[in-house]
Amino acid sequence: MTNLTLPGYRRPGDDVHPPLDSPEYRSTVLRAPKAPLVALPQSLTEITGPLLGEGRVLPSDSDLTRQHDGEPLGERTIVYGRVLDGDGRPIPDTLLEVWQANAAGRYSHDSDRHPAPLDPNFSGVGRCLTDADGRYELVTIRPGAYPWRNHDNAWRSSHIHFSLFGRSFTQRLITQMYFPGDQLFSQDPIFNAVPDVARPRLISTLDLSRSVPEWALAYRFDIVLRGREATPMEES
Repeated sequence: MTNLTLPGYRRPGDDVHPPLDSPEYRSTVLRAPKAPLVALPQSLTEITGPLLGEGRVLPSDSDLTRQHDGEPLGERTIVYGRVLDGDGRPIPDTLLEVWQANAAGRYSHDSDRHPAPLDPNFSGVGRCLTDADGRYELVTIRPGAYPWRNHDNAWRSSHIHFSLFGRSFTQRLITQMYFPGDQLFSQDPIFNAVPDVARPRLISTLDLSRSVPEWALAYRFDIVLRGREATPMEES
């Protein structure tokens, strides 16, 4: 039987990802593990699996403003960037999915009871594949902030959720993108659960060179999967 050498991964430092138990982010107290985590060795399951995007993702999936008969309300926004490994090399053919609130700060989900209006022309979900250079681009609207009952006057600042898949369902990472200069950062317990040094990696950069005059502003958000400069992820 041939021995198979499985790839290893560079581990991020302890100052990158938020701790599983972050007291100021109150719900983590209930769901954080009480015993040390056990690292399981990799197997074929972690490096192989079904093709998650090729042939299944349509070009229209990446434009969240064109999924209904009319256009959604809000500030039209282009989000683009690259997905990179810890050495700066591009990660091609990665399935990237996003979900977000609408311009009023409400999700198109039955469990969202925020008394803000729903937008019949905005579902708030989209996806795309990275190209050979690890690039991706999405068109959406800027999500609104919304109140969150974590502490007195807690608010979620404007953000977009990102999910990235490798070649199988076990290779999934989740993070969030924020917008520069948001005055609600101090009131957002999830953003503040991330170590200080890593928070800037979650904030996109306004790029007027990629903006379309009189149509949409563009924001760049690069995602680094591993290493000391890794983008903070929601670890499960």
